[in-house]
Amino acid sequence: MHNWFECKVSYEKVLENGMQKKVTEPYLVDALSFTEAEARITEEVRPFISGEFTVTDIKRARLSELFFNENGDRFYKFKIYFITLDETTKSEKKTAANMLAQANTLKEAITVLEEGMKGTLADYTIASVAETQIMDVFPFNAEINKRADDINKQEIEKAISEEGKTIEDKMREAKEIITRDPKSGDGDLITRTQSFIRQKAGYDKEKYKESAIEMALLQRSPAAQVWFMGCGQLLIEEIDI
Repeated sequence: MHNWFECKVSYEKVLENGMQKKVTEPYLVDALSFTEAEARITEEVRPFISGEFTVTDIKRARLSELFFNENGDRFYKFKIYFITLDETTKSEKKTAANMLAQANTLKEAITVLEEGMKGTLADYTIASVAETQIMDVFPFNAEINKRADDINKQEIEKAISEEGKTIEDKMREAKEIITRDPKSGDGDLITRTQSFIRQKAGYDKEKYKESAIEMALLQRSPAAQVWFMGCGQLLIEEIDI
């Protein structure tokens, strides 16, 4: 689950001819609130901007999906319609959704979108596509992946792949792994991960385990899977870090 915010950053940019020009650039960040979005974008852009900068605007970005492509340097916004059949009237029903794809060209963006939508059961059609001015995107998962790089790879492999374990066993072991060697900032990162799990569960405690597992399975790296399972177990046990 993602909560995307579009943040505009204004600063004096040094052009190729050496002249300075005030520019305002949009970025996307994954955050739980406007306050966190401002803090995150400030943290993310600070290393790349020399001098002062100002976050001039923050607004929610209504995006259903975002498809990344490591080789792409632009972001294209799609409006698509999911097509379903109304069983009562036997007529087609269209439901609109906005999506973003990272690519170098419009043609490549369509390919990235189609690849990302391959597992979708519903029929859909592309209504429009346009290049955006978005400079970069900072997903919340990126922070988890950075932290997960410090986790022992053998422990990760053992936690998620050893046969004969129940999912409850794996979640308890994941909890031990992510809390065994705490790093600076772990408390905040665990709290934020748990906030996403709570949202996914609709704030229903009975669904915390199911939601943590579902979100873990969406992660590409085994380390991130362990992180979500461990955070979910801490949430179930109501342990504060």
